[in-house]
Amino acid sequence: MEVHNVTMEISAVSPAQYPVTNLPEIALVGRSNVGKSSLTNTLINRKGLARTSAQPGKTQTLNFYNVEDALYFVDVPGYGYAKVSKKQREAFGEMIETYITSRAQLRGVVSLVDARHAPSEEDIMMYEWLHYYKVPILVVATKADKIARGKFNHAESVIKKALNFDSEDSDFQFFSSQTKYGKDEVWQWIENHMPNKKNA
Repeated sequence: MEVHNVTMEISAVSPAQYPVTNLPEIALVGRSNVGKSSLTNTLINRKGLARTSAQPGKTQTLNFYNVEDALYFVDVPGYGYAKVSKKQREAFGEMIETYITSRAQLRGVVSLVDARHAPSEEDIMMYEWLHYYKVPILVVATKADKIARGKFNHAESVIKKALNFDSEDSDFQFFSSQTKYGKDEVWQWIENHMPNKKNA
């Protein structure tokens, strides 16, 4: 998609605050510091619209980015950050579950993991949860520039084995915000899912 116009339209914590629209939505989930903001900025050709933070866990709302009046990217609060209290984590979990299980406009979820490491327990739980709800998933292994190209197959195997990856509802892509590797493939997956209806 050619991207020229993007606005961060709404920050929401409950359905009453979601945009009133029929545009398709793609949610982005992942651990704090995995690179969600960097992926978003790369996809929309901006350097700082999605803010990267030196304080992981700072995003505490669902942030809706209107992309070309064609779809929304929904940036979901990062998980797995120790300095966020248990009460906050529970509130985030409830907010995310409400959005993903009730939002008819949701067409798929981009689930980010770090290409350099095996998925964390939280990564695995998120993947299993999305799979349970039959949400189309693109697993994006970020920071791919940090590993040698010759080690991609091994890294992919480690990630997929840990997630118990199911190719029926899931796809996989390496990505680097530094080199833009994988950008076109991520966009292709998003565009392939935009017309589809979420399973009721």
